[in-house]
Amino acid sequence: MRILILGSGAREHAIALKLSKEIGKENVFVAPGNGGTHNCSINVDFTFMDFDKVKAFCIQEQIDVVIPGSEEAIDAGIRDFMEADSEVKDVFVFSPDKYAGQLESSKAFAKEFMGKEGIPTAAYQSFTTETVAQGHLFLASLKPPYVLKADGLAAGKGVLILNDLQEAKEELSSMLVDAKFGAASSTVVIEEFLDGIEFSVFALTDGDNYVLLPEAKDYKRIGEGDTGLNTGGMGAVSPVPFFNEELKLKTIRDVVEPTIKGLKKQKLNYRGFVFFGLIVVNNDPFVIEYNVRMGDPETEVVIPRLAESLSQLIVDAKNGQLTNRIAAANPAFATTVFAVSGGYPEDYAKDKVITINEASETLFHAGTKMVGDALLTSGGRVLAATCYGATMREALNASYKGVESVTFEGKYYRKDIGNDLEKFIK
Repeated sequence: MRILILGSGAREHAIALKLSKEIGKENVFVAPGNGGTHNCSINVDFTFMDFDKVKAFCIQEQIDVVIPGSEEAIDAGIRDFMEADSEVKDVFVFSPDKYAGQLESSKAFAKEFMGKEGIPTAAYQSFTTETVAQGHLFLASLKPPYVLKADGLAAGKGVLILNDLQEAKEELSSMLVDAKFGAASSTVVIEEFLDGIEFSVFALTDGDNYVLLPEAKDYKRIGEGDTGLNTGGMGAVSPVPFFNEELKLKTIRDVVEPTIKGLKKQKLNYRGFVFFGLIVVNNDPFVIEYNVRMGDPETEVVIPRLAESLSQLIVDAKNGQLTNRIAAANPAFATTVFAVSGGYPEDYAKDKVITINEASETLFHAGTKMVGDALLTSGGRVLAATCYGATMREALNASYKGVESVTFEGKYYRKDIGNDLEKFIK
């Protein structure tokens, strides 16, 4: 089997490493990849949004499977494009089509889906430029904090949680009238605030059946103590200490299975990964959001813990041979900590020289590139150090040692990943 992964982040690096161990480096390609993916796969020099080049490469290299790493290619219709072309229609694109991809690309679509299937989620209403005044009234009817979500894709940064009513009204106007998040906020979903602790579960599905992958908890805020702006993710932990057997059963019964059944019932052309962003309120799970691909940085702990063949799971999905079950997982903790560029998630410098003092395959590259023999920064999130441990603290200590072995000008990382989970560990 020959696989093309579309993307350039640490998520794609983690998937490529897993697959290369199973089917060989020579059979795994990443477009465009980064400064680390070439160690476990073959980087190909074109953007994953250039579908004509994706097609040509699939023909040239006899690609069997395409895995879109990020939501952009799915939202742009990579599966639709490939299936509509007689030359590449048999290439197995492991993702939903564009319409089904709205589970992630439209918050309103996802909310309507959950409503039809009785899946627990926060109460909400949607507003557009024409209904800003009604949105202000709806905000006034709620108790703080106020949750505003850009309906479309905003790179994980289109969610605002505000305590002041006037500020919430101003931000709603900014999102709708002033296009604060561009086209992504042409519709805004306002929903009730749920007070609880967040985590994520992941499933791999063929549209009929699913395999539940290891769960994870990620950390999105730039500052310690979960303060400051949202980022693409500063770290993650798996397993999640509070995800006990009772909560797991509730999550499968009330969220996972109704979602998979709902995909088929509503005739959504769905296969691939399902990311369930959840919040636990009084030990009951509620869905905050869906993603139609693996998360980042969660992939950097979920895929390393997967104790069975990812490539075989994909083959089983292609052949309709999945059965509903929980995947085998390494019982050890896996943790990841991100080193990011100074100033991220706002303005930051690029092209800083990276020195890695201890070579380790646990360093998943994200915003890196090779220029000659030099490894340089090329993005806000630069490298993620993933390590294992018999305990969460042991794994975190190793991850911090890994991230400290990396140096580049302006490097920053959070030093409190996992601290909020200590109280759940006996």
